[in-house]
Order: sequence, then structure tokens, then C-alpha cells
Amino acid sequence: MAKKQPSFEEQLLELEALVKKMEEGAMTLNETLAAYESGMKLSKALTEALDTAEKRMLELSGGEVKAMEDAP
Repeated sequence: MAKKQPSFEEQLLELEALVKKMEEGAMTLNETLAAYESGMKLSKALTEALDTAEKRMLELSGGEVKAMEDAP
């Protein structure tokens, strides 16, 4: 059975937790390197997800994406 891909929001929360843990400064060098590597992978996945969403929005809007003004 295939492993479920975490949602964008779950990946973002994981990245934020990694950054917070690294900022605390209580990790060993090896732990920090492993966290950095994981963070870079998450960052890449999040960027790709945002790029895909932007492309889809452009397709749906006929090539024009307008800025949301006065959004709640």
C-alpha cells in the first residue's frame, strides 16, 4: 500500500518545527545537519506545490491571476 503524501499544511508545520528546533541551538552538529537536509527537502516540496498551484490558477483564469485586495 502506498504511503500517503503529507498535505501542504502538514509539510509547512513540519518545516516550521524543524526551524524552531534548530534555532533553539540544543542540537548536535549531526542532528543539525540532518534537520537542515530535511528542511531543504521540505522547502523544495513546498515551493513545487506553490508553483503547481500558481500554474493551475493561471490555467483556470485564462492566464491572468489578479491580486486579492482587502481579503479577510
